[in-house]
Amino acid sequence: MNTCDPLSRRAFLKTTAIAATATGLGRRLGAAFVSAQRKVVVGAHPWVYAATQPNYEITPVLPQIFADFSYAGVGGIELMHTALKPDDAVARIGELSLQHKLPVIGTSFSGAMWNREQHQAVLENAELVITRIAQLGGRTLGTSVGQLRAATPKPRKTPEQLDAQADCLRKMIALCTRHGVVLNLHNHTYEVENDLHDLKGTLARIPDVKLGPDLNWLVRGGVDSAAFIRQYGKQIVFLHLRDQRKDGRWVEAMGEGDTDFGAIAAALREVGFSGDAVIELAHERDFKPTRPLRESVKRSRDFVRRTLGY
Repeated sequence: MNTCDPLSRRAFLKTTAIAATATGLGRRLGAAFVSAQRKVVVGAHPWVYAATQPNYEITPVLPQIFADFSYAGVGGIELMHTALKPDDAVARIGELSLQHKLPVIGTSFSGAMWNREQHQAVLENAELVITRIAQLGGRTLGTSVGQLRAATPKPRKTPEQLDAQADCLRKMIALCTRHGVVLNLHNHTYEVENDLHDLKGTLARIPDVKLGPDLNWLVRGGVDSAAFIRQYGKQIVFLHLRDQRKDGRWVEAMGEGDTDFGAIAAALREVGFSGDAVIELAHERDFKPTRPLRESVKRSRDFVRRTLGY
């Protein structure tokens, strides 16, 4: 393990609790991040791998993902919730985590929370995912509330739909609390378009909800990332990091685009950010890679260290 990362080998082994569950569903990995003043953990999310797989299913390529992220020197992995659905998910992912000494930070999650008719299915799915991520030592649930599909290009959720969304989120937050997991709101463009209509609708109903903004989706939604950090910094516990060029196209690795990470770094220092920062690379559909993905993740990790200081 890279000694520059928040967890040394000794600390990881000392603070990782491993216990077989009564039903043999795998291992319980305890994370070692107890101090509110701990260093920021820089992890990675596997979306760029999922984008190359049928139905975005990463389970078959999890061994490669763990190996690549370990090679890249990141401090943890944020999973996609679909990887937690197989019955043997905890056992297999736990073994990979131990093998590569790569802690599971948490998982991303999404559902149509604005639709009351979907609440039972969303909550059942959430309970399964939250239980299993907790068994793996994960502590975060990056939650997307679901996009409203309509004929207009940028539809706005109604007050009734925002009420339903908030009701579902409250139940999910309670589930997370019981398992020692913190829910944060992860945004795409639809939550922050229309002057943050969707996000502000949630904040009006759950003022103290934690935030996990994707800084690149903020840009694509017409929001200044640094200004957003300054405005909502007290609630931000998680970040997704990605880079793009001025023409709006994603780049192969962070540091190869035009995003003003200097301004972002200044804003993060100003608000005293101490959460998790996760690299989530993405490429346009017509993009042709020039290097292995592991090299792009590594370059991104090095860039974050140089520019953000994490």
